Amino acid sequence: MRKFYTAEAVTEGHPDKEGDQIADAILDVCWNY
Repeated sequence: MRKFYTAEAVTEGHPDKEGDQIADAILDVCWNY
């Protein structure tokens, strides 16, 4: 059973871009696992 987690990061500059990068990294780990 696969578990998916969502992450949202609030940083200076581009929070949406940072959040997308974090989410993409998490999804990559999930798909490769």
